[in-house]
Amino acid sequence: MEVTTIEYKHCDMIKIRGRIDSSTAAQLSDALDSVIDQGRFKIVIDMNDVEYMSSAGLRVLIGAQKSCKRYNRGEVVLALVPKRIYDALELAGFVPLFRFHDDLLAAVGSF
Repeated sequence: MEVTTIEYKHCDMIKIRGRIDSSTAAQLSDALDSVIDQGRFKIVIDMNDVEYMSSAGLRVLIGAQKSCKRYNRGEVVLALVPKRIYDALELAGFVPLFRFHDDLLAAVGSF
């Protein structure tokens, strides 16, 4: 799995490529924690190139969302989520916890 972070004026974008499973979820968690530890709580996650996400990846997303939304500081927005991953989020009941965008520009511009 590859994780790339891009810092914009109003938010940060994290681009993920590959599989997010129990062996790679820590890498995603470290990338999200790095952004949050800098005091930046508005995060867009580009999931266009994610092939698979296990429950470990879902836990990382929920943890980041909780950290960002605490004290109304920001939130995690998911962009270009593949259908099968959206279905997994929906099955787990996590869809109401996130905002979704089908366009990166709209996702970044939502902040």
